[in-house]
Amino acid sequence: MANWYEELTPEITEFIRAQKVFFVATAPPDGDGFPNLSPKGYDSLAVLSAREVVYVDWPGSGNQTAAHASAGGPITLMFAGFEQRAWIVRVYGRGRVHATGSPEYAALAERLGAERVGPYTRQLIAIDVEKVQTSCGYAVPFYEFRGERDTLERYYDRAAEKGALDEKLERYARPQGFVR
Repeated sequence: MANWYEELTPEITEFIRAQKVFFVATAPPDGDGFPNLSPKGYDSLAVLSAREVVYVDWPGSGNQTAAHASAGGPITLMFAGFEQRAWIVRVYGRGRVHATGSPEYAALAERLGAERVGPYTRQLIAIDVEKVQTSCGYAVPFYEFRGERDTLERYYDRAAEKGALDEKLERYARPQGFVR
């Protein structure tokens, strides 16, 4: 049975902070286009308050999340208890995209710290929490966390060594794929 909340409670916040992976879903605000669903890892998410969550967005495929959020589309974060508690948490809201170099980015990056925001950060996505839902997650299997993949970071390290970092970061900053 689902339970609804107006904001993140301390119990939900503790659960979110313990997760090693989360999922971000967005859709265009007018319904004209495809929804996007992306997994996120690393220690990229921070709960700033009961009504605001932010994550560090690394460059990668597409950039539909930013396109949808910038256009005012909805955003949902989902967390699943894979290792211990059988619980699903969904955070619903609207996103704000803070591009590198903007004053908002600088202020938010300072709050997040250098351990989260680095040279390969594409942008920061802040979510204004509108609703929170919890549900059982009893059908979610157990998975054991073995460690972070370093593949993405190594990819950008190699690009930096070859002098192609700016080109790679620019390429992945533009929305690609199924954005209309």
